[in-house]
Amino acid sequence: MKRFQKIIAVLCLVLGLGCFATAVFMMGTTKAYATSYGATKNAPNASDTKTGPSTGGFDLSFDGDTGTLSSTVRILLVLTVISLAPAILVMLTSFTRIVIVLHFIRMALGTQTSPPNQVMIGLALFLTLFIMWPTANSIYNNAIVPLDAGKITQEKAYNKIKEPIREFMYGQTQEKDLNLFCDIAGIKYKDYDDVPMHVLIPSFILSELRTAFIMGFLIYIPFLVIDMVVSSVLMSMGMMMLPPTTISLPFKILLFIMADGWNLVIGSVVKTFQ
Repeated sequence: MKRFQKIIAVLCLVLGLGCFATAVFMMGTTKAYATSYGATKNAPNASDTKTGPSTGGFDLSFDGDTGTLSSTVRILLVLTVISLAPAILVMLTSFTRIVIVLHFIRMALGTQTSPPNQVMIGLALFLTLFIMWPTANSIYNNAIVPLDAGKITQEKAYNKIKEPIREFMYGQTQEKDLNLFCDIAGIKYKDYDDVPMHVLIPSFILSELRTAFIMGFLIYIPFLVIDMVVSSVLMSMGMMMLPPTTISLPFKILLFIMADGWNLVIGSVVKTFQ
């Protein structure tokens, strides 16, 4: 009990010292801010002195002639893209179809935690990288490199980034899903190029979900047959209290191994994007 009290006392002392140091730091920061604010307020106006442009501060300028943005706006755009990167990775690539099919494999086998979620997500990420590599390579060569060299503007770079992604989604989007969202949005199109991005993206996602569930259904069929056979055998033997999944699990794993299931499933999923 005395040892516990000593530990509590030491923790309280450390906490008190931390609060004191924080208060001292805040007082110094407030004083420095007040000093700099007073100096800035009493400084002459930049328009009166007619000096050159300031190199500090928060610059949101945009040069309409060259189409270039200030460094502050560039940082803001980069942070925005980074914050939306998980949604872009999940919804605008092959990741959705792959991870759903892998989940169906685990459910069909009856193994609740094998492979674990980390392995499934990692496998889906690397398969997505493999499938999307031509698209990413085209974006890098046609948009990122010229933009970094100053050969094209941000608007042209955005269009060049958008073109490979649209081309990838066109090949995977079913026409009935595209017509559904075009009817909802009241848009008529003659060619895929007439479809805006806000209509193409949900159409692509819906097509990915449909394709993934169809593949999952086909994966479930052989394992469902094994469950039915095992259940019928157990009932005929009068062993109704024994769960059929306990007996069928080794047979399903054996079937999956003998058929080289991982090769067949992953190969089929990857080939659907070609």
